[in-house]
Amino acid sequence: MKKSRKPVFLFLIISSFLFNCKNNKKTNLIDDPIVDVEEVVKEPTNVIDIITHSMEFQSVDTIPSGWNTFKYQNLSNETHFFLLDKYPEGKTVANTLTDVAPVFAEGMDLINQGKPEEGFAAFGKLPAWFGDIVFSGGSGLIAPKHTAVITVKLEPGYYIMECYVKMPNGKFHTLMGMAKPIIVTQEDSGNTPPESTVNIVVSNDAGIVYDKSITKGKHIFSVFYKEQKHHENFMQHDVNLVKLEDDASEDALEAWMDWSDPKGLITPVPHGITFLGGVNDMPAGSTGYFYADLKPGKYALISEVPNTKSKGLFRVFEVKD
Repeated sequence: MKKSRKPVFLFLIISSFLFNCKNNKKTNLIDDPIVDVEEVVKEPTNVIDIITHSMEFQSVDTIPSGWNTFKYQNLSNETHFFLLDKYPEGKTVANTLTDVAPVFAEGMDLINQGKPEEGFAAFGKLPAWFGDIVFSGGSGLIAPKHTAVITVKLEPGYYIMECYVKMPNGKFHTLMGMAKPIIVTQEDSGNTPPESTVNIVVSNDAGIVYDKSITKGKHIFSVFYKEQKHHENFMQHDVNLVKLEDDASEDALEAWMDWSDPKGLITPVPHGITFLGGVNDMPAGSTGYFYADLKPGKYALISEVPNTKSKGLFRVFEVKD
């Protein structure tokens, strides 16, 4: 599996180098006729339950490798997600607390003070092993009192499950208790991936592209990361499904998805926005799946990077009655 460079306590893989990110050309979505969704998309019964009541993950400590389906119930009053970070051999959450957390706190404090250059420079103090973390998928952002169901394939190893949405004071949820170790064993689950109803491909040039018009009803979306790259805020692509009310601002949503803005990724979410899950960051060549039951209305698929519209990473669509 190809290594990803997206950081633990948020983007924290901030390498000491800066790079130029050019705007990618927009690619039109495939203009297929509407295809009726299957009358019944069977929800999985063999799931790993995750529950959040406040700022915690309640789940098992050990799971098998291979394909696994997670049912994440966000019973809190905050928007959350979970990301699975595969740690290099010999490193644990204890190393994060001693080697990463102090650097993280210094850098984020400077960014929140309006000193982004100093903040990014502080992240250059991150330990060398930090770059060996493999970000291996998880749920997209999920609104309070909502449930996300996702399926990913995991290699054996030591993982940390985390959420790095920000508190109103700018502190990340990881520092509030949302960082849980998970052991993925050598034993294979024996599970197979679900059959998708809509297929999404994410690439550097085309952004987010899906293969048919999206109808109302239950869906299983596959998300294939054809490519990955770092954007201006050091993040890589992910896919988040969003319900947009009539008075929701697309500009406000786009700005909120960029953590490098002190007001980005912070509670509360913009008005008229409801996050409905998705598939978190994964290495290039990986595929994840997420379930959704869509009612008529306006929706979007968006990544957690700056300038999503110009990069094809913000796709708005209408679900008709």
